[in-house]
Amino acid sequence: MPEQYKYDLRGVSADKAEVHQAIEGLDKGLYPRAFCKILPDVTGGSNAHCNIMHADTAGTKTSLAYLYWRETGDLSVWKGIAQDALVMNLDDMACVGCVNDIVISSTIGRNKHLISGDVIATLIQAAGEFVEKMSRHGVGLHLAGGETADVGDIVRTIDAGYTTFARMAKKDLVINDIQAGDVIVGLASFGKTVYEEEYNGGMGSNGLTSARHDVFSKIYAEKYPESFDPNTPRDVVYTGSKLLTDNIEIDGMQTTVGKLVLSPTRTYLPVLKAIFDQVPKDQLHGIIHCTGGGQTKVIKFIENKRVVKNALFDLPPLFELIRKESGTGWKEMYQVFNMGHRMELYLPETAAQSVIDIAKRFNLGARIVGYVEEHKGEEVRIESPGGTFTYVH
Repeated sequence: MPEQYKYDLRGVSADKAEVHQAIEGLDKGLYPRAFCKILPDVTGGSNAHCNIMHADTAGTKTSLAYLYWRETGDLSVWKGIAQDALVMNLDDMACVGCVNDIVISSTIGRNKHLISGDVIATLIQAAGEFVEKMSRHGVGLHLAGGETADVGDIVRTIDAGYTTFARMAKKDLVINDIQAGDVIVGLASFGKTVYEEEYNGGMGSNGLTSARHDVFSKIYAEKYPESFDPNTPRDVVYTGSKLLTDNIEIDGMQTTVGKLVLSPTRTYLPVLKAIFDQVPKDQLHGIIHCTGGGQTKVIKFIENKRVVKNALFDLPPLFELIRKESGTGWKEMYQVFNMGHRMELYLPETAAQSVIDIAKRFNLGARIVGYVEEHKGEEVRIESPGGTFTYVH
């Protein structure tokens, strides 16, 4: 079955074309090429400042956490979900230079018949723990409460999201101006940084519908029909061979397949803050969070440029597992998943080593993964062991 057809049947999209079409006419803020929308300083009225507001959720990763919790009783997976939802906001904001004094509000909707109070408590507590951990690295986050609603009529299990807000000086902004001659430094999505407690497989909060159904066994469709859309054809529901509790060894460490796929979305806030403190802003020509669109995300932020990625990280075990279980082609894999790095910086080659050295202090893998050249139109080219693939805007 063609991969795009499977996506459609599951009710998801790799590029969210309909969403982008719906918002095409909306105001893009003060800096249209910025990674996230930047507003005038409506809170203070200062021409020297701006406001940034962002909203996102953990997506369908909550459904996989639900399965794992029901199968094992392990509440700790919900801590990862809180981090997923937070990071999908915070790391987007970090791409424009915002890494401090951020106000956070949560919105959690649950089916009370299926999601117990201790799950809610774990989510809320985990957010506090994340804030405390970031404070130790000089990142100031401020919890402002939120809303938890019992909405079983519209939420099958649980939905967890956050809204984030900050006011910052315009002089500290990073606005994408990706230039021919820039190199790309990729920051690894996998491994174990100094601010993580366990190995991270590299999963973000994108592509989870595909990963969940392609990797895990049909038995979960029978046991937990509430974990998927009943309108989805059964032949694309849980088509994999793996159980959530199957053991797997990576880098000498034992984990389960379920926990590997549920690896919390890694935040790059501590590393990016250190980079902003030590690398001149005029050297940072672009920062891209490789979320929706995977390795092709940058195509929305370039003009008459070709981005060539020809030295990507070796494929982490998680994405090799997904590829083998799903039978997905390499081209689609790069468009759906981060495939080894989820944050990339565009800068002159002379500044690249400084960024790599800073990342190393956090035990975070970093390397030059490609370069930028002049081109008529917008294009991303990936040269990989699986082949060479071209994507156009």
